[in-house]
Amino acid sequence: MKTLQSDIDAVWAAADCLYTEAQLEPAIERLAASVEAQLGATDPVVICVLNGGLVTTGRLLPKFSFSMQLDCVHATRYRNGTRGHTVEWLCKPRTELAGRTVLLVDDIYDEGVTLAAIQRYCRDAGAARVYTAVLVDKQHDRKDPQAQVDFTAVSVPDRYVFGFGMDYCGYLRNAPGIYAVNTNNNCGGG
Repeated sequence: MKTLQSDIDAVWAAADCLYTEAQLEPAIERLAASVEAQLGATDPVVICVLNGGLVTTGRLLPKFSFSMQLDCVHATRYRNGTRGHTVEWLCKPRTELAGRTVLLVDDIYDEGVTLAAIQRYCRDAGAARVYTAVLVDKQHDRKDPQAQVDFTAVSVPDRYVFGFGMDYCGYLRNAPGIYAVNTNNNCGGG
């Protein structure tokens, strides 16, 4: 179902700001330093998990001083909605992963179903080690036990969040911080 601009505007106007861009910057600095300390000597393949991980990856890369290669993966469960479905693979990495250290960079560790599938894909492709860095860790007890996150910048309460790469119904990824939805809207049934 098509989302009306007025619906998006209403969600944006009512949203609660959890982190401003200024508050996120030092958290991303700490995230980059942690990754560099552990992976700096491994010549990793950094894989941006699209679309949400794009902003975080873009902020992290200039902070890394180590040698690395960049690739991407696009697997989704939400399809511009607010409820997950089965994992759909839209793009797989093209870089050879066998024997390599892989760093997946994603926007949020929510339930971890998609993340677990991507981690499994990398291990099945022969990656020596698979690490994951996320901007946001959502605090709840519904995590997939097969998913793991090694590096996290910030945590948020169990609310639907958007901004800084994370979307609401395919919109608001460009919000300059992290915001929590303050309505019961679900993208027309998402």
